[in-house]
Amino acid sequence: MFKRLLIANRGEIAVRIIRACQELGIETVAVYSDADVDSLHVQLADYACNIGPEDASLSYLNGTNIVAAARAMQVDAIHPGYGFLSENADFADLTTQAGFTFIGPRAETIRKVGNKDAAREAMLQAGLPMASGSEQITEAADACRIAAEIGYPVILKPIAGGGGKGMFIANNQTELIAAVNKADILSNACYLEKYIADARHIEVQIMADNYGHILHLGERECSLQRRNQKILEEAPSSALTAEMRRKVGDLAIRAAKSVHYTNIGTVEFLMDKNTGEFYFMEINPRIQVEHAITEMITGIDLVRKQIRIAANEPLNVKQQSITFRGHSIECRINAEDPSCNFLPSPGQIGFYHQPGGPNVRVDSGVCAGSVVQPYYDSLIAKVIVHGRTRGEAIRIMKRALSEFRVNGIKTTIGFQQEVLNDPHFCSGDIDTQFVYKRMIS
Repeated sequence: MFKRLLIANRGEIAVRIIRACQELGIETVAVYSDADVDSLHVQLADYACNIGPEDASLSYLNGTNIVAAARAMQVDAIHPGYGFLSENADFADLTTQAGFTFIGPRAETIRKVGNKDAAREAMLQAGLPMASGSEQITEAADACRIAAEIGYPVILKPIAGGGGKGMFIANNQTELIAAVNKADILSNACYLEKYIADARHIEVQIMADNYGHILHLGERECSLQRRNQKILEEAPSSALTAEMRRKVGDLAIRAAKSVHYTNIGTVEFLMDKNTGEFYFMEINPRIQVEHAITEMITGIDLVRKQIRIAANEPLNVKQQSITFRGHSIECRINAEDPSCNFLPSPGQIGFYHQPGGPNVRVDSGVCAGSVVQPYYDSLIAKVIVHGRTRGEAIRIMKRALSEFRVNGIKTTIGFQQEVLNDPHFCSGDIDTQFVYKRMIS
């Protein structure tokens, strides 16, 4: 096991990793920009190291500075968290070449799944179901021809990248040409895919050790999204039968095996609501923001598993021994103003009281007095609850959010409460367009 670990991230995920390390007896090193000198993760870590100014490209995205900090602090391993450099194969290479263990998949795996073109080809060879799509497109005429062949609506996606960024849906040729111009396909490699309008976003948690053992930990429902960014997640999905759950779990394991996956990751699918068929979307080679709901229903600490796998420990668990208990929901709390088109709301937090009580967990990167910076992602906390049933989990989450108090900035707490009170959400009648159809006029 490692003696000292550097966390190449900030906010709530950095705090989450610190907690896992403390339980494993591992010392932690926080890195921080000039703007984050007083941040919670800096206060909780055993050691801290400044890596540059507030501009993320000069600090949290500066792999050279992070590796230099790792050398100076004499760490054994680097955990990238999510976002920033977590899916950067060059950083994974830089980390291992410097003699440190990278807490995540191998660089060649990150490179392969990060390139959507290569990932699609690997999945096709592995026999995974795919929505009709194209190779890289280089001009609008090609895009229009391909769209006419596969049929509208279509979605234009970047070959590299993730997190829902740079995607455009087109219902006709006029919208497609506008999307191609927005995406700037000459500078940003893109491809087209058939868009499934009535769909649910289902992702499967996988974990794989360095000895060829790959397991899945069930699915998460991630259909509630805004601008392709997840807002609220659940585990399990209320839409899946036991047979569908087995099927999508098997597909996820097959996908992971096809790219020789190791460590923790997520295989993402779209499920056609009309047919119940699953279509492969992508593999995310990192811990997910919503990992906590899987932890709640399985009792498995995924961050600790990440670290143990990276330390060459075997999984020592079989698929049939993994059990699922109850229902879990996560609400992301962002420093945003829903009444002003979700405009970011940076500033200093005054009074701060997070909910507690039975079956409630809060993963937060702030406290009273914290300054929410304008330079980084607006996520400040995640409220996670567990109930015996979905209905009970909804009631617990309503109670938890009613207790959450954050003064000094605007947050999405009220918006999440509206979602929880929506009768369609409560009935489980959701899809990837739910937020736009039901919550945003």
